[in-house]
Amino acid sequence: MTPALEALQKQLKQLPGVGFRSAERIALHLLIEKPQHLPELITALENAAKNVRRCTVCGNLAEEETCPICEDEKRRSGQVCVVEYVQDLAAIERSGAYRGRYHVLHGKLSPIRGVSPEDLNLSTLLGRISSGEITELILALSNDVEGEATCHYLTERLPKTGVKVTRIGFGLPSGSGVLYADAVTLKSALDARRDYS
Repeated sequence: MTPALEALQKQLKQLPGVGFRSAERIALHLLIEKPQHLPELITALENAAKNVRRCTVCGNLAEEETCPICEDEKRRSGQVCVVEYVQDLAAIERSGAYRGRYHVLHGKLSPIRGVSPEDLNLSTLLGRISSGEITELILALSNDVEGEATCHYLTERLPKTGVKVTRIGFGLPSGSGVLYADAVTLKSALDARRDYS
């Protein structure tokens, strides 16, 4: 293996979800099978690195000061869905079930991993709440210990402004049965039950 190929594989291996074999396949694909795609890929990466930044309001990805969602006047501005990562925001957007605004924390509290409140995008959220802009805060964080801790931390620090705080429901995935669900999923499904009469 050449030093240049080894260096490329090492960089590819640092990407999430890419192991040694995947890095090797991608590197060989780009260098041998489809070398004509390399210039376009390099240009796209350089362009994204130069132009994509965090939205100053919500933390989403943007090419201007604010993202298209924050700029969209048709969205419910008082309703803000708090998510951990931009990928979570994208998943909710794909569902088409939500027409409010967002706030991306870029993680969740995790003392074990050394993630403290100062590492998260919390100060701008608290500023948005204090300004009176938000009437409902929807917490769409993971259903795990760190997600719960982050939700608790947030609710403890909310100014007493009468903001309605809700948590998304968790439970059984569509098409799944009770028999195969783990204890945490079953507890969440029971806790998130709603009136059916």
